[in-house]
Amino acid sequence: MTIENENITRLNFEGKEIILIGTAHVSKQSADLVKEVVETERPDSVCIELDEQRYKAILDGNKWRETDIFKVIKEKKATLLLMNLALSSFQKRLAKEFGTNAGQEMVQGIESAKEIGAELVLADRDIQITFSRIWHNVGFWGKCKLLAEIIVSIFDDQSISEEELEKLKSTDMLNSMLKDFTVSFPKLKTPLIDERDQYLSQKIKEAPGEKIVAVLGAAHVPGIKEEIYKDHDLSELTERPPKSIIPKILGWSIPALIIALIAYTFYANPDAGIQQTLSWVLWTGTLSAIGTTLAFGHPLAILTAFLAAPIAALHPLIAAGWFAGLVQAYFKRPNVGDFEKLSEDILSVKGFWNNKVTRILLTIAFANIGSSMGTFIGGADIARLFFQNL
Repeated sequence: MTIENENITRLNFEGKEIILIGTAHVSKQSADLVKEVVETERPDSVCIELDEQRYKAILDGNKWRETDIFKVIKEKKATLLLMNLALSSFQKRLAKEFGTNAGQEMVQGIESAKEIGAELVLADRDIQITFSRIWHNVGFWGKCKLLAEIIVSIFDDQSISEEELEKLKSTDMLNSMLKDFTVSFPKLKTPLIDERDQYLSQKIKEAPGEKIVAVLGAAHVPGIKEEIYKDHDLSELTERPPKSIIPKILGWSIPALIIALIAYTFYANPDAGIQQTLSWVLWTGTLSAIGTTLAFGHPLAILTAFLAAPIAALHPLIAAGWFAGLVQAYFKRPNVGDFEKLSEDILSVKGFWNNKVTRILLTIAFANIGSSMGTFIGGADIARLFFQNL
């Protein structure tokens, strides 16, 4: 029996039969189609659009319970974790509109492969490498704009119309959302879509056996249909971009310049030097404390942000948010219940602020944003006082 469906594409490559299933990551119909195709076709391999990290996250949904929030802060992964949760909230909100679970078609692919004894192939590139290559492709202001657009789209509580829901049923939701950013950021298309099409196509055709089923977001199917007939170097596609030396230079040179300006002003006019120092402390400390307050941080976390920011802003290897976050975690340490409720709480803005886990992450992020703003404003005021006293 051969299943025909508009979301199924059949290809032949060097004696292999390759069946691509284009899915929507929040559609129950997609999961049903995956089950039907795998159990009917009985392929030798089932390829799914997951990497090792996302595969483990799907298999062990209770892993959150073991998270050590202090370790997350010390390893400087708080901001990355917050962004991952924010992106996850967008996808889960849409899944809730459909009455299904995000990534259900991938779970079905895993289960169906196991049931028929097929080889399971994790065919997508490591998400960390994809993010790294995306981040490398945009400049400083591009990074700011990209983060702002992602955050705005995530915290938009506007309901989705029936027409939009129907449209999403036939598309890869997450890729559809991110694809919109390629209009504002053309350089994103290469690492986000084109390179992953190449990586996926190479992994699919290298999968063992003569019949292969691939479960993919619908957005990847057109590209894979073209790329699968070309050879792609996986090692080249998984190279992390070299780190630019410019941020490191700026990270040390700006604080050094600020210290030099204050020192010279103290020498030329001690009263102006004191004024500069007060300006620096008040701008960096106050704005960092305001950021912590906006995150509903503990009073001592707010005080910590105020005290730490003037010093942390002068040292590129430390950040005020880390200290504020550690204090917040100490006084408002998350329990098992907070981690268990995390998947539900991230569905709303209120939940982000109420859950102790995300409040710690917000405390870190907002304290750092406030400190950064204070650095620019306080630094400008120091320069103004310096030139006035030349």
